Amino acid sequence: MMLKNKKILVVGAAGLLGATLVKELLAQGATVIAADISLDRLNSRLVGLGVAADNADVIRKQIDLANKTALTAMFTELDGLTGAVNCSYPRNKNYGKHFFDVLPEDFNENISLNLGSSFLFMQQCAAYFKRTEMPFSLVNISSVYGVVAPKFEIYDKTPMTMPVEYAAIKSGLIHMSKYVAKYVGDSRFRVNLVSPGGIFDHQPAEFLNAYKKETFGKGMLDVTDVLGSIVFLLSSMAEFVNGQNIVVDDGFSM
Repeated sequence: MMLKNKKILVVGAAGLLGATLVKELLAQGATVIAADISLDRLNSRLVGLGVAADNADVIRKQIDLANKTALTAMFTELDGLTGAVNCSYPRNKNYGKHFFDVLPEDFNENISLNLGSSFLFMQQCAAYFKRTEMPFSLVNISSVYGVVAPKFEIYDKTPMTMPVEYAAIKSGLIHMSKYVAKYVGDSRFRVNLVSPGGIFDHQPAEFLNAYKKETFGKGMLDVTDVLGSIVFLLSSMAEFVNGQNIVVDDGFSM
């Protein structure tokens, strides 16, 4: 078990990646604080994955990452944290439109909701480290589309697109993570990222087939394919890995 005696905070824990990660962290021996804006959704997702509602190694918390007062209070209450993973992806109801249909106010709101809350979360993680001076590993989730330009042709014949907000958020997150690691400048406080390729979530067959041709054979990732890199960065095996971005995409970005 790579994370025995570790205590990890996962925000966005009710999402596809977040909930699956909580289960894996438990299997790796960690105690987990699972936080999300919806406790009902969080509990339902975890139980659906086989994480019992009375599992003493999971502490469930409701949190709005855009609420500085609530987030600061949560970090004040927590003790013994050794790491955190931000799996959240807040957005408004108009998120995801095609480029020419995106209104500036929606673009600005989605950047603020997502990148703004990520900034606040990183700031509070850094403040927690400064207060406790305990080794701390923060892992942010970016994307292959934070690294390379979109391959728009794989969206042909589907109603899907690669949202411009997503590209701005995920690329910005990479640089902001490096900024925070450099600003704190202490080898005991690590900030790294994992950038997955596309994760399977019942997308249209046309898209799945086109996407697979851009990889070495895997195609869309299973959500479990991303977990190993996150666990590694949270573990003592990555003790001096800092400011790095691990791309997990089976060659999609090449």
